[in-house]
Amino acid sequence: MVDANTRPAASAKGIVKHFGATAALAGVDFDVMPGEVHALVGENGAGKSTLIRIFAGVHRPDRGTIEVEGRPCQFDGPQAAIAAGIVTIPQELRLVPALGVAENISVGDPPVRRFLGVIPRIDRARMREDARQTLAQLDFAPDLDAPAGSLSFAERQLVMIAKALRRRCRILILDEPTAALEKREIDRLFAVLARMKEQGVAIIYISHRLGEVVALADRCTILRDGRVAAVAQRGAFDAARLARAMTGGFEERASSSGVVQPGTTVLQEPAERPGAICLRAQETLGLAGLLGSGTDRVLARLFGVQPEPGTVAINGVPRRLANPRAAIAAGIGMVPAERSLGLIMNASVRDNIVLPSLGRFIHRGRFDKAGAARAVNELMDVLDIRPRRADTKVSALSGGNQQKVVLAKWLARGVSLLLLDEPTQGIDVAAKAQIHALLRDFARQGSILMNSSDLAELVLMCDAVLAFHHGHVAARIERSDLDESRLHAAIGG
Repeated sequence: MVDANTRPAASAKGIVKHFGATAALAGVDFDVMPGEVHALVGENGAGKSTLIRIFAGVHRPDRGTIEVEGRPCQFDGPQAAIAAGIVTIPQELRLVPALGVAENISVGDPPVRRFLGVIPRIDRARMREDARQTLAQLDFAPDLDAPAGSLSFAERQLVMIAKALRRRCRILILDEPTAALEKREIDRLFAVLARMKEQGVAIIYISHRLGEVVALADRCTILRDGRVAAVAQRGAFDAARLARAMTGGFEERASSSGVVQPGTTVLQEPAERPGAICLRAQETLGLAGLLGSGTDRVLARLFGVQPEPGTVAINGVPRRLANPRAAIAAGIGMVPAERSLGLIMNASVRDNIVLPSLGRFIHRGRFDKAGAARAVNELMDVLDIRPRRADTKVSALSGGNQQKVVLAKWLARGVSLLLLDEPTQGIDVAAKAQIHALLRDFARQGSILMNSSDLAELVLMCDAVLAFHHGHVAARIERSDLDESRLHAAIGG
């Protein structure tokens, strides 16, 4: 329970931040109290990421101050923010792939014992016990020695949360923490957050899942164009009001008009393969399953990134998808759940979009810069990629705009089949609708295989959904029977 007389655990006062000529934040005031969940919402590009990066010590404001428990702070880097009690769990998970789970949880602050009372050594037994106890709070018991790189996205996210819990932070910043979690994991996370609130931890919660914000947040701040558009207490906002405040009245509506019936088979895996996929022309086929069900491995197999290459029939022609190059040559594009896996973060928007399609812009041995620029600018307009500067590094874009760049590069390539893994995670309601509309247009001529933990998204977008259990298809639900309750039952949620 938040005491009205308690000073803020952390606050931002008059924060101004520019990137070149672009004002990311224009005088933002924000605070979070001990024992409070304060949600921060807004469209992509509204300034959320910039504000939390300032709290996390990644950026320094041009003007304004950050205070922690009433004391002005100037962070010269993330470690300084962590030392002040601020821990951030970003959208792009920062674990060391080769290190084990226990090592990742303690990295940067491992337990130490002294050999012969003098020589410091990592206390591995204590490190493992610390990790086991922390993970137990999340009801998660992985192999503590398993390399983080071998875990699924959702499992790595739980490891990141455990890492923050171990640091006993006073201010926890969660950026889209449930994007790749299924319902039981979300319920578990919310239970953990409730315990942290009782312990007085201040929580800044960023999510585009507005229903979660309504259920979880004690207070909500809406950012628009780098400014605070509104602040509301629990009970004074619902999902519809938040969407209107963020977007000026936008609301996505599903439409059954112009639905295209799927055509002939364009991709067929051998029937004896567990979880074999059969995908038809002009079809959007969904994959649904709980954590560890194998839906993500289906996409990895079809894009040639599994240890055992898959053989499939593409338009009746056998293909061996031994690597991503073979998959791309077969007309397949992949939008991964982790944007950093689909982008060269230090390259420009232009280069990321053009890279898979270089052959399209080379004529008589020369690169057609003007043609590439026209194609990139057209895609940036269609996908509403902000800012409209093709030379901007993708690392400087918001998460939602980075996702649009990943999609744009496959549209530029002209693929006929899109593999989508959590395609709209971390994307606001308006951008999500833009992506959905674009995917519907794509499916009029191509095919889509979509893995999503957002069951409402699968119901909205798919012609059919395959429910997975332990790598096998447990049920196929056609559009006429699709609803969230059936999907929950089919996947065991």
